[in-house]
Amino acid sequence: MSGTANGSVTISLDGTNQTMKLPLLAGSIGPSVADIRKLYGSLGIFTFDPGYGETASCESKITYIDGDEGVLLYRGYPIEALAEHASFIEVAYLLLNGELPNATELSEFDMSVRHHTMLHEQLRRFFEGFRRDAHPMAVMCGVVGALSAFYHDSLDITNPEHRTISAFRLIAKVPTIAAWAYKYAVGQPFMYPRNDLAYAENFLYMMNAVPAEPYKVNPILARAMDRILTLHADHEQNASTSTVRLAGSTGANPFACIAAGIASLWGPAHGGANEAVLKMLGEIGHVSAIPDFIGKVKDRNSNVRLMGFGHRVYKNYDPRAKIMQRTCYEVLDELGIKDDPLLDLAMALEKIALEDDYFVSRKLYPNVDFYSGIILKAMGFPTSMFTVLFAVARTVGWISQWKEMIEDPSQRLGRPRQLYTGPTQRNYVPLAAR
Repeated sequence: MSGTANGSVTISLDGTNQTMKLPLLAGSIGPSVADIRKLYGSLGIFTFDPGYGETASCESKITYIDGDEGVLLYRGYPIEALAEHASFIEVAYLLLNGELPNATELSEFDMSVRHHTMLHEQLRRFFEGFRRDAHPMAVMCGVVGALSAFYHDSLDITNPEHRTISAFRLIAKVPTIAAWAYKYAVGQPFMYPRNDLAYAENFLYMMNAVPAEPYKVNPILARAMDRILTLHADHEQNASTSTVRLAGSTGANPFACIAAGIASLWGPAHGGANEAVLKMLGEIGHVSAIPDFIGKVKDRNSNVRLMGFGHRVYKNYDPRAKIMQRTCYEVLDELGIKDDPLLDLAMALEKIALEDDYFVSRKLYPNVDFYSGIILKAMGFPTSMFTVLFAVARTVGWISQWKEMIEDPSQRLGRPRQLYTGPTQRNYVPLAAR
């Protein structure tokens, strides 16, 4: 543990003479943490923290969030600066390696990713095992997990070279898998990746091109997609990242770990929030219906929720939301969508919510999902692909977190404790006597 010693916390058990000093560790930024690793051995008690909202599960140098101030840093760099000035591939290099690349390093990294975008040809037949109407996330879980059966030449997680090759393969191949999952669902031919296209361009090409005619990627939309990927690349120890780390702690191969992360992301409380925003806007229907909707949100008995506002971590304006809002206008302008009912409805809802004391006092600010669904819908993505795009972006964060965990000498098998509230020991009763 490389956290700096910063005093201690004393715990006393009432009614006994037992006390213990817990080391207080300080990171480079953020609140200090009490090191409770010897708590059970010294006092015979555990801590109870459902959802791990008050527990640091690991030490990491990758991403930092200050939810109260609305700050998101990748390796120390503000998300606003990276989204504005860096490409997603540059951000991927940063997350994986800890530093921004120079021109030569970026060129070599980019070329390595481009040369791993092809899938093993036998994987084409793997897609045919799914029903045509299968959810793309189900396909993603299956195909990404199956990569270990096709690329088992690099599954030694103790080998640094194998870890690097696996990272390149995942970052490069997940967009191809995602695009093919879409093509399979709509009955169109798979489009092979092109090494002459940048990361976001290549993904849009594989999604939208058909063999019958040439397809030119719109540079404005490619830049918007690149920015969307950057904004979703990593987000500290969220549910899916924690899942990847927990699976990785068992020694599972990286393809299996990322497949586990995709499964976790699939949940509507995690990766499906932007789809829920569109559904909510559709149910509201018109700006005139907003006051009635807001009234239902405030009514505890109505079970109506304001989707796209508030965040488990951010208690301020999500810094990604401001960038996404600007990107939303750029995309709609490029596509010639002047009067988009959904956007008009979203803007009116945002204005009302930001001025209403009920929401302001609860710090329910717009988050990144509030705008991303509108952008993706305008770009022609079906709602079933929204979470898939999230997975494409988050893969680089997952593999960076997995790599950091594997290389951490203090890493242990993940094994959460529990507060048992079931029956105490009982005697077995024979079947005839029950």
